[in-house]
Amino acid sequence: MKNFKITIVLFVGLLLSVSCEEYLDIAPEAEIDITDVFATFESSQGFVEEMYNLVCEYGTAGHSFQDYTYGDDTFRNGQFTQDIDRGTLNRWVDERFGYLGKNTHQNREGDSNNNQARRRPRVWRGSMLGIRKANVVIANEDLMVGLTQGEKDVILGQAYFFRAFFHNEIMKFWGRFPHITEVFDGAINIPRPDTYKEVALSINEDYKKAIELLPVSWDNEPYGQRTLGNNAGRVSKAAAYAFQGKNLLWAASPLMVFNNQPGINTYTYDTELAAMAADAFAEVLKIADAGEYSLASNMEEYKTVLWNVPRNRWPGLVPGAKELIFAGGAGSSVGQTIAFMAHGIPRTIGQSASGNDSATHNFIHNNFGMANGLSIEDDMSGDYGPQTYDPLKPFDNRDPRFYAWIFSDRDLISNRGGVPAANRFAQLWDDGAGNTGAHRGAGNVSQTGYMFKKFYPEINGQHHVQRGNNIIRRFTGMRIHMRLTDVYLMYAESLHVARGATAGSSSYNLTAEQAINTLRARAGIPNVNPAIVADNIKFLDEVRRERSVELSYEAHRWMDIRRWGVAHEDKYKKKTGLRFDKDWTFFEEFEIIERVCEYPKHYWLPFEPNQTQFYEGFPQNPGW
Repeated sequence: MKNFKITIVLFVGLLLSVSCEEYLDIAPEAEIDITDVFATFESSQGFVEEMYNLVCEYGTAGHSFQDYTYGDDTFRNGQFTQDIDRGTLNRWVDERFGYLGKNTHQNREGDSNNNQARRRPRVWRGSMLGIRKANVVIANEDLMVGLTQGEKDVILGQAYFFRAFFHNEIMKFWGRFPHITEVFDGAINIPRPDTYKEVALSINEDYKKAIELLPVSWDNEPYGQRTLGNNAGRVSKAAAYAFQGKNLLWAASPLMVFNNQPGINTYTYDTELAAMAADAFAEVLKIADAGEYSLASNMEEYKTVLWNVPRNRWPGLVPGAKELIFAGGAGSSVGQTIAFMAHGIPRTIGQSASGNDSATHNFIHNNFGMANGLSIEDDMSGDYGPQTYDPLKPFDNRDPRFYAWIFSDRDLISNRGGVPAANRFAQLWDDGAGNTGAHRGAGNVSQTGYMFKKFYPEINGQHHVQRGNNIIRRFTGMRIHMRLTDVYLMYAESLHVARGATAGSSSYNLTAEQAINTLRARAGIPNVNPAIVADNIKFLDEVRRERSVELSYEAHRWMDIRRWGVAHEDKYKKKTGLRFDKDWTFFEEFEIIERVCEYPKHYWLPFEPNQTQFYEGFPQNPGW
């Protein structure tokens, strides 16, 4: 333990409705001795709390023009999405509008105290600060003499969790990164690991310690009783298991297995790591079985899970399901949250500062399948039964999630009084001859023929135009990091590549096939076709398609197509729209852009040049 003074900065509106002074009764930005910081549970937890605020909330961490869906799922003519399309990933350093900028949209380092996510540190800076803060806690364990054993355990459990979590945040975007386990005083000279697996296994030890120390529920612990009713966002044993599994599954994925070498194969996994991941996810599912978490039971209930909670509360908890496992703690201002919730809705409808990202036809066509449970490709093949997809009626007979989360032409968007009848329906046609509907064309309308509405409030079965209408202000959209649906999907993927579609994990009887069918049953579509289950490659494709639909527009897509090693393939490089006339006499796909993506150059963000010049042993990512 080093006896040094440390600056404590109080923060506002983090996890709790109670005053922060109840945790750390000192003046803002006061410099106090480290011995005093860890003298009591209240002051120790006050120090830990800031790490929650350093978790970057992808959906609200940009400027008011949200820019966070970086995969092939949306098209945006500008901001960092455009840089990814052009292959200029080195522009991340100066990015102002998305969550992957070195500084905030105001070109400042960020203040973790701020109630607006866009003014708090972003992924790189926030993660580095979080790692250091976690290491300060761990290095001073011997000072926690005034805490009960349970209080000491939960302080350390949070620190170990966050140390691992913030490393994973960096690794998702920049790749292999040293596991920093000490508070550096002066130069850092840890060599960069040779493989992603090496550091992932080291980080796994942090998650194991967090699992040992964290509670299943804060509400059931004496220290949690002090904040009863406000513990939803706190790190739990299930969160540690979930991110342990995610860390291992990412390390097992094809991109990491091939480690930037030629010949990458999208179906090649590290099966040993995948089996370890499946076992970790199984522990989360056991905790869910005991009642701590739950899935919505049907599609109508599920839609509301993503937005239907009062302002400043935690989405994913009510109604009908307890989906939320972990998300950034601080939330954001009303304006930023509204911009996120209306992100896929053109401003002509949503009246938000956001709303000019267009859902791409390629993503929707390749992933949102048919009501019979088949992809459009499999449905049209005729190999699994009669064809139900009609190219002249492309919006008919689709997966219920298509109708729940996507607006297509002629869909009802408002039944509000005062709205002209012609404007109550989506007008998304474009005949290619200069004739377009009101919600289609250039500027702040759809450029593809679709809108996505996953987080957009729906009252009594109807969506509402927002001009002069404050309905959307009553709710909070899903904070994106970990929910139970994601655990089912990752469990299925890791278990299948390790053991096959029809085997359970070493400690849990649910098979990968059953996990996927659980989600499909909720959506109201049939189980995976037995012939697809019997084909290992086809079933893995189906697991990935299911993930693409279930987590659509939640900022997972860009990471997924990179870790699967497919981002450079034509299917994932081409962004397309759908062109059709007002009377639906024809439908044709057209290309908007072909992304610049080479393997391995465009699979990792380059480190800022000065980060690789501190010392030998920290090479830049390939191609940069």
